[in-house]
Amino acid sequence: MTPPPPSAASALPRLHGLTVGDPSDALRVARLLPAEARDLLLTAHRALASDRRVLLEDRKRRQDAWDAGELPGRPVDAPVEARGDWRVAELPQDLMRRRVEITGPISDPKMVINMLSRGADGHMSDAAMLDFEDSMKPTWENVLLGFENLTLAARGDLTVERPGKTYRINRDDMPLLMVLVCGLHIDEANIIVDGEPIAAGIFDLVLTAYHTARELIAQGKTPKIYVPKCEHFKEARWWNRLFNLVEEGLELKTGAIRATFLIETLPAAMQVEEILYELRTRAAALNVGRWDKIFSDIKVLREHPDRVLADRGSIGMDRPWMSAYARRLIHVCHRHGAFAMGGMAAFTPGNDAATREEQTQKVVLDKHLEATMGHDGCWVSHPYFIGPALSAFENDHQLDVLPVSPTEAELLPEATGPRSIGGLRKNAAVAIAYLKGWSEGKGCVAWDGLMEDLATLEISRAQTWQWLRHRVRLDDGAVVTPSLVRHVLDQELLAIARKVRDQMPEQPEQPVRDQIRLFALARRRAEALFLEPELRPFLTTDG
Repeated sequence: MTPPPPSAASALPRLHGLTVGDPSDALRVARLLPAEARDLLLTAHRALASDRRVLLEDRKRRQDAWDAGELPGRPVDAPVEARGDWRVAELPQDLMRRRVEITGPISDPKMVINMLSRGADGHMSDAAMLDFEDSMKPTWENVLLGFENLTLAARGDLTVERPGKTYRINRDDMPLLMVLVCGLHIDEANIIVDGEPIAAGIFDLVLTAYHTARELIAQGKTPKIYVPKCEHFKEARWWNRLFNLVEEGLELKTGAIRATFLIETLPAAMQVEEILYELRTRAAALNVGRWDKIFSDIKVLREHPDRVLADRGSIGMDRPWMSAYARRLIHVCHRHGAFAMGGMAAFTPGNDAATREEQTQKVVLDKHLEATMGHDGCWVSHPYFIGPALSAFENDHQLDVLPVSPTEAELLPEATGPRSIGGLRKNAAVAIAYLKGWSEGKGCVAWDGLMEDLATLEISRAQTWQWLRHRVRLDDGAVVTPSLVRHVLDQELLAIARKVRDQMPEQPEQPVRDQIRLFALARRRAEALFLEPELRPFLTTDG
């Protein structure tokens, strides 16, 4: 998370053992962190921080081994009981239908209301996943806004005033409320305990539960958490300990808070059953996180020249290793009584009817493929596509579908084409567009009909880095070099500048120039990322 400015460091207030950033927000922080919540944060951090450091070091050690030529597989120390006959705890009734879940940043109150409401066509998702990570820029202001929006949403009281109109939630007609917390690797630099930043995942989970769990239970609803970026069954065990500590601290029964874990890394795909086993007292589902999975495929096998991936846009769930990954997750989840959630339809509706119809047909085809495979539901990023996605899932769930489980070898990514100049251009355009939005405080941007979030930027920079690393020869014969990358970035910036002028024909020249200047700054940041000598694991670990 973005730390406070150095000038504020000496003024940071201490609250019951915690040091909190940005003293200008003292009243908001006091509301967020009453004594009981601070006690729970301290307890969780002191119980789990050292083990978290070990787990993060284990990630580095495994990556070193893969860089040296090893391939990921099932851990030799995996619990043998995980492959036996067992069931997750019985699912609560309000988690028995999750056909379509809509996702978006938790920091934007209008977007939160949209996710928790019926669309213009009358359709409403079964669940709304409010995101603290991939679609939200992790500034302290956004974090505070996120918890304020969440607290009001859980009570059904979130309201936004706009000129001439008021937007509010209908508390009697809402989808399931879910929260995606930050992954294991991210620090919350604004909260210091015992001289070190608290884990953002601890911070998010503790405060989400503190501010919403008892409220939701009183309403007869189940508190529900999404956890991203899990890479190992021992990490799942760590998270389960955190859930247990939170439930104990809030005097809730074990398993009162139900969890869905995103299986969006190659290592996790190899040990789906072991991860679910560690979570069996509280697991509601596992989820196929396809975009982060592609990023992980590239990152894990970055030094393997025989497994350099194709253009990101060509990697769908019909690729053999991606299909195997989904089938493995469905098999494991359904065998043990958990839901198996599908991936994202990342479209944003186009400006004309023909484009929207084409996008709708793509969503329908994609979601019918997922339903046919056996998924119990899927994600969308825009309310416009809730109806088309719902049409693919005829039943509340498909727990009785048990596809054949693939072998470990089938889960390994394959080096197939295309590798094209068009793919490189796509990476460049996405990076420029996303980093421009990032400079404006956004964690997701609509670009060329798609919702691009941090995961798609991570794919773009990792793939470009890997193509440079192995001097990939593209389908047209060109070799990917730093000079080619710079040339492509320049060309994409020119194309974006033309688009800006086309979209702002009536604007004075200065606002147009200001927009182009922001894109130019983003182009320079994209070049720096693409040409880094070493591929850092995650952008958010470096602020």
